[in-house]
Amino acid sequence: MAVFLRATNRSLLRYVNPEKSLMLMARPVTMKVVEAPRKPIEDYDKFNTNLGRPLSPHLTIYKPQLTSFLSITHRGAGMALGGYLSIVGLGAIVLPSSIEQYIDALQGTGWFTHFILKMSIALPLCYHYINGIRHLSWDMGQLLTLKQVYSSGYVVLAASIISAFLLSL
Repeated sequence: MAVFLRATNRSLLRYVNPEKSLMLMARPVTMKVVEAPRKPIEDYDKFNTNLGRPLSPHLTIYKPQLTSFLSITHRGAGMALGGYLSIVGLGAIVLPSSIEQYIDALQGTGWFTHFILKMSIALPLCYHYINGIRHLSWDMGQLLTLKQVYSSGYVVLAASIISAFLLSL
């Protein structure tokens, strides 16, 4: 290819004005492709250590706060409700008897066992519902000062415990 370009440039020079032929006189260059040397593969932590970057301490340096506790609890309550829904749905499909038979079997247990079972369903439901209303108020631009965030957090905790207790009776 290089020989062809050189030959055509020389032959074109005879027919072109020499002042305009500077572009044609450029010598074509052919580059040889050479693969770059490969670096040994390091893991992410070793790479950052070699660069002198500190390792992030993540959650260990933060003081536990009500806001972080409520955020984690809101997610946990949502996962618990999803788990309950999945278990009940799979149970309805897989178990041979109807739900009434299993509820009748639970009637033989004591009052305290009933209360704990109801509370384990009612508390995540009430908390997730009431805290969801709090999040909706934030989306509307309400209750966003630090004092309001903390006071609404305490209200959510109290309201969810009282409503779950009343539903469990």
